[in-house]
Amino acid sequence: MAEARAATQTMTALHATEPATPYLSLFARIDSFTRADLDDALFGSKSLVRQLAMRRTLFVFPRELLPAAVSGPSARVARQEYGRLVKDLERGQVTDDGAGWLATARKAVLARLAGGAELSAKQLREDLAELAGQVSWYEHKPYGAVLHVAPRVLAWLSAAGDVVRGRNAGHWRVSRPLWTRMDDWLGAPVSRCGVREAYAELVAVYLRTFGPVTERDLVWWFGATKAAMRQALSDLNAVQVRLEREQTGWVLPDDVDPAPPAEPWAALLPALDPTTMGWKDRDFYLAPALSSAIFDWSGNCGTTAWWDGRIVGAYVQDDAGRIELIVPTDPGPAGRAALQAEARRLGDWLDGQKVSALYKSPLVTWDR
Repeated sequence: MAEARAATQTMTALHATEPATPYLSLFARIDSFTRADLDDALFGSKSLVRQLAMRRTLFVFPRELLPAAVSGPSARVARQEYGRLVKDLERGQVTDDGAGWLATARKAVLARLAGGAELSAKQLREDLAELAGQVSWYEHKPYGAVLHVAPRVLAWLSAAGDVVRGRNAGHWRVSRPLWTRMDDWLGAPVSRCGVREAYAELVAVYLRTFGPVTERDLVWWFGATKAAMRQALSDLNAVQVRLEREQTGWVLPDDVDPAPPAEPWAALLPALDPTTMGWKDRDFYLAPALSSAIFDWSGNCGTTAWWDGRIVGAYVQDDAGRIELIVPTDPGPAGRAALQAEARRLGDWLDGQKVSALYKSPLVTWDR
């Protein structure tokens, strides 16, 4: 469990939109990792917490970063969600007063969950008349639908830090969260800080993990404004460095020396892994010609195969659950051997269990 928490701290946070991703991200980084290690950190000690934050994405945060996450990027998402909900509730004729409806729904949800209750969105909807109603979601889009409003209310409340995804009613590869009050889950309300202070803390941790980064990287990762990121860099006395790719990067003041050369390494990373998603400017680890094979139109990635610090392909499971590598360019004998070893290691750990991901590297689809 301690290693799971430490590895998450090292990466700042783990993407968790895909339920299996945090497990696979930690497996790729910890030789002795077991699923119970993450379960214990999430549901036992609660040293790691799932929180909706940057870019309306679900992350696993170290608990000590939760106040900054809730006060900064999560608060931004909560404001956006609230505004959309008010408009959709009124447009969908659920109510004439979206703001009043949400205030009543929030009070009802928190009252129902008081005392440590953990309930699914469906259970809450069935228990609370205050959550009744349906609204259009992504209207006029091919994937649009008319859905119950309850899950969106819970998403808003989670971004606001009022409720949290507690235990999972499904297995580790399926997301069936039971919702509970954040203050009950953690034993106390999440402390808050100013937005400026929150972003300074988060940007410092992000720079420690991913620096040097460009301003574009920062805006992308945090889903924030240039003004907010520039203020954070100023507050941290971040230092400008010249990047090999003829761009300006930023690092912390005590991190200006170049990193020592690393031995060649291989890794198989899951969909939305933080390393693959950590930068917006990706030419230094991904050939431009391969970018459209790894990232979809909105900038999300599926599985990736890495050799010597660069993405060289992807991987997929066959019908029997075995790992198949899809590597368009031969990485050479050492690269081939190292990637095959990782494929065997991952296959043995999964032991035939299939991981279904919403986000797939286009390369995987092209190769089928």
